[in-house]
Amino acid sequence: MTTAIFADPICREHLAGRDHPERPERFDAVVAALGARGWAIERAAREATEDELRLCHTPEYLRTARQDVEGGYRCLSTGDTDIGTESWTVAARAAGSALNAVDAVMEGRARNAFCVVRPPGHHANANRGMGFCLLNNVAIAARYAQRRHGASRALIVDWDVHHGNGTQDIFYEDGSVFFFSTHQWPLYPGTGRANETGSGAGEGMTMNCPFPAGSGRREILGAVRESLMPAMRSFAPDLVLISAGFDSRAGDLLGRFTLSDQDFADLTEAVMEIADASAAGRVVSLLEGGYSLSGLASAAAAHVERLHGFGSAAGTIQR
Repeated sequence: MTTAIFADPICREHLAGRDHPERPERFDAVVAALGARGWAIERAAREATEDELRLCHTPEYLRTARQDVEGGYRCLSTGDTDIGTESWTVAARAAGSALNAVDAVMEGRARNAFCVVRPPGHHANANRGMGFCLLNNVAIAARYAQRRHGASRALIVDWDVHHGNGTQDIFYEDGSVFFFSTHQWPLYPGTGRANETGSGAGEGMTMNCPFPAGSGRREILGAVRESLMPAMRSFAPDLVLISAGFDSRAGDLLGRFTLSDQDFADLTEAVMEIADASAAGRVVSLLEGGYSLSGLASAAAAHVERLHGFGSAAGTIQR
């Protein structure tokens, strides 16, 4: 089995023609970098259904978000998320790419997968879009894996420079999904303190590691190895998902972390060790942030090469 890469070209259509950090060129940069390293390209895409989106979002929010887009709004009425005329379709197809990736990994057609999707998703909670996010791709993917494929315990690792507040909110009282985040503090959205650890059935299932600007390999890889990996020996996930934000790379436009491409490769390896221990190596990784095009491209390529096995062979880009 190999690494499957899902890259639906419609992801270019969100905010096309507008000056915005989360721009279509991000998709192009990542796909070009992967293609330049010899990864074959195929096509596969679908739109997530309303029922699938309701796994994590309320019907009221879905209705409002869709109406905002179709009504020509420039920003979601629920918050600070900029939108364009194609944003609803693009977001639903991005979520669909995530679900295709889950299917491929859970059905054994791929050992792991990476989704080149936009807009990102980890700030969106059940009833509100935030930041650059309309739909929470990683949360929908986790719940879909549980409902469709019988995954009992999922781990979400979020190394985006911003805290994944939406993902945390969705699973904060859920004992079946463990959420781990490293992020710059203080920074948007102002959540993710170390004492936010879950509640009720989810007590202890959230692990936040906030770090100051200038943090890098020692802090972030150290948190994965010294805090997350020991916790996973008892939690033993049967699926691992990654909110792969590359805005934690040195030189990003919106963050002040200092990770290198090699650091992302080593973070990937550490997460794969967790997956190998209890999840038969099953990893689904989804693009979140990353706003310096050259840095985003090289970091994503390093991530995929390590997912596949140190770049030892070409995988398949499903586009």
